Amino acid sequence: MDTDLILTIGIVLAVLSVPSLLAAWAESRVPRLGAIMIVAALGMILVALQVRPGGYAFTDVPGVMIGVVSRLFN
Repeated sequence: MDTDLILTIGIVLAVLSVPSLLAAWAESRVPRLGAIMIVAALGMILVALQVRPGGYAFTDVPGVMIGVVSRLFN
């Protein structure tokens, strides 16, 4: 699997976990799904950062995500 794809999926998963975490917090219940999602997202992001030679700069992330989305639609 491509490291750009892993990074993009990890970031999207992290963003999607926020509503689940907030809903669980608002309803005073345990955020099981949100916690699993955020752990998986952080794991994917860390793997992408470790596997890619040279890593990613913070300014590279938008270009990487746009590249992955453009490859998806081509």
